[in-house]
This record gives sequence, structure tokens and C-alpha cells, in this order.
Amino acid sequence: MPLPPPPRVLCVQAHPDDETIWTGGTMARLRAEGAEVDVVTTTWAAGAPRHGELVDALRTLGLPRDPIMLGYADGGVPDSSPRPALVDAPFDEEVAALTGHVRALRPDIILTTDAFGIYGHPDHIHTHRLALAAAEAAAEPLLYPDAGDPWQVSSAYLVTVSRSRARRAWERVMSARDQRAAIPPAAEIGSPDSRIDLVVDVHAVLDRKWSALQAHRTEFARSRTLRAIRDLDEQTRADLLGWECYLRRDLVRGGRDLLL
Repeated sequence: MPLPPPPRVLCVQAHPDDETIWTGGTMARLRAEGAEVDVVTTTWAAGAPRHGELVDALRTLGLPRDPIMLGYADGGVPDSSPRPALVDAPFDEEVAALTGHVRALRPDIILTTDAFGIYGHPDHIHTHRLALAAAEAAAEPLLYPDAGDPWQVSSAYLVTVSRSRARRAWERVMSARDQRAAIPPAAEIGSPDSRIDLVVDVHAVLDRKWSALQAHRTEFARSRTLRAIRDLDEQTRADLLGWECYLRRDLVRGGRDLLL
């Protein structure tokens, strides 16, 4: 029996670099299998330096098209866009915009963060809510009729962190930061293994993922966390970045498998 064609995937993340650190290996594997993959980033304006870095990262991961920027301001960087901050803009306006992209791209699967935004970042949490709202709205013809023909997404895969796989490496990353109190303890981040539906081994494409992450030069200059990851020994960094974990939420009966 022939294998089904690879799924069409839309990755919806909050900031440039989120797409790579959380889902970069998965996207590289999907592209190697012939899948069509696109990225929507909900913050930062097109043309900003971080947009150019994001373009470079996606090319490194094998994605042929530029990211789609919703263009709202990063909550921590007001000058990232002239538009309102993502968490302050009218939610219905945001859902309508993303619904249009879902209907245009017609993905089988949406990748986004889990309900806690992995570690509680407000932009991540908001992006999670926005992505799921748009996935539902895209299938409803009475919602946003000017945003294109309806489209039914089959499944959403929500990025999370496996506590058993990542705790030791994540604690080493956090120990290098100056403000550990701003991040929940490692035991409170992510999901117990019993809740995780899919663990993707990305060690075979880890060099590509790491190269793509380093394309985010502005964020390395700003982020103590990324610099701490860079300073890890190679094995510990592989333990941290070599696995990508998801909660699966099917939107139709049977859903759609992420990987063949």
C-alpha cells in the first residue's frame, strides 16, 4: 500500500527564533520528506533586522518561501513594529488575519506552542490561542467570508517540553542566566511524558537546526538563554535541542500524522 503524501504544514510562532528552537528539526525533517512547510510569525514587522535573520534561518532549514509576518509588536520590544503589541491588539482582527493565511495555504497541520506557551511567555500563550482560533475559524464559512474559501485543518501539534528528557539540560541553561526567578523551575516547564503524544528525534538534522538558530544574531546578542545554550558542551546541547515534543489535537476524526 503506498504511503500517503506528506502533509502540508503551517508553523505559527510568536517571535523570530521560536520557529527554530522549538520546531526547526521537525521542519527540516518534513522538508527532507517533500512536505510543504510555511511559517507565520505573529510579531515583528517585515523589513526589520530580525525579519531578515528569520528569512536566513528558514532557508537553512530548507524552507523555500519567506515567512509571513503578522507584524504586531513584540511585547518586550516596542520598537519591533509600529503596530500595537500582540497581546493588546483586537483579537478578532488578529484571528481574521491569520484565518486568511490558513485558507490561502490550506495546511493539513498547524504547529504552535502549548497552552502555557512552553514557559509562560505572554506572546507565546497569545499565539497559541490565536493559532487554534484561526484553525477553527478557517473551516467556518460564515466567519470572515472575505478571507477566502473555507479550509479544514486536520490536526494541531502543540510544542511542549518533555520534563524527563530536558530537565537536566534546561537547568544548566537556566543556571547561566542572571534572572532565574523570571523563569519557572524546570519541574514546572513542559509536560509529563504521559501527556506527550509525539517525540520527534531531530539529531540527524541537528547541525542544520543549530546553524539556523545561529542565524538569529540579534537574539543571541540580547538573550542570556541563547548564549547559555551556545556555551553548553555539545552533548548537553544535543540533549536539549535534539528532541521536539508535541501534544496532538485532532480537529477532524482521525486527524493527520505529522511524520510519515
